[in-house]
Amino acid sequence: MSQPILKTENLTFRYTTEEGAAPTVLNGLTLSIQPGEFVAVLGHNGSGKSTLAKHFNAILLPSGGKVYVDGLDTLDEDKLLDIRRQVGMVFQNPDNQIVASVVEEDVAFGPENLGVPSAEIRERVDSALAAVGMTEYARHAPHLLSGGQKQRVAIAGVLAMRPRCIVLDEPTAMLDPVGRKEVLDTVRRLNRESGITVVLITHHMDEAAQADRLIVMHDGHIVADDKPELVFQNVDGLRSLGLEVPEPVALLYELRQAGVDVPLTALTVDQCAQVLEALLTQRPRLEAREAAK
Repeated sequence: MSQPILKTENLTFRYTTEEGAAPTVLNGLTLSIQPGEFVAVLGHNGSGKSTLAKHFNAILLPSGGKVYVDGLDTLDEDKLLDIRRQVGMVFQNPDNQIVASVVEEDVAFGPENLGVPSAEIRERVDSALAAVGMTEYARHAPHLLSGGQKQRVAIAGVLAMRPRCIVLDEPTAMLDPVGRKEVLDTVRRLNRESGITVVLITHHMDEAAQADRLIVMHDGHIVADDKPELVFQNVDGLRSLGLEVPEPVALLYELRQAGVDVPLTALTVDQCAQVLEALLTQRPRLEAREAAK
């Protein structure tokens, strides 16, 4: 197995206030994320998921334990620029990440600050805008774009810095359903087609279901870490943490509670429909067999 792109070892973190150390937000987290993975981190407000995200490119530094980015210790100040070149961050509000009055100038901002030559910046900007489907808006004013389009520009700005990993902290929290779909489709395509490691911080169950791996956090601890279809089978356990499951899983769970033998692995509407179709097709056959006995 290759070296993890992101790794924490017994990570502990607490914010400091004027009164002193606040309660612990992260409590002994140990995890590894491999290059090319698409990982969702799910948890209710206050679970520590956004705090964890900010450790992945050294916005925050551990109170205890270690965080490594491609083997680089985030506590090593000499490696800070290298770490931030590896991991790009996208936040909730795209307006806070857009700094220029023209889209292509905004996307060029990061590479310019890295000292990238002008000719290469042009190529990076064009490539990044194409990757997020925003080429035709290169000369547009960002403030005239929709929320989903702005977030895609923010992602393009991160891509132009050529990171190996993108961490998205609740990137769809301020978007309508159309904007949410635009952003999630973009992120999924970047992961599948470009091999970029994606860490998606979210509280939306349907978004978490699209990842290859799902980490569930509660009170600064990791309480589940597996494929989404396996994590979401634990309906009662998730509900005890104040979390729900995707609607298809919830429907199948109610059927199972009523005595109907159905799997809980369907995460999408289409998958759920297939399960129900199979059930409706199978039941008359079973009833006929019973009547024939």
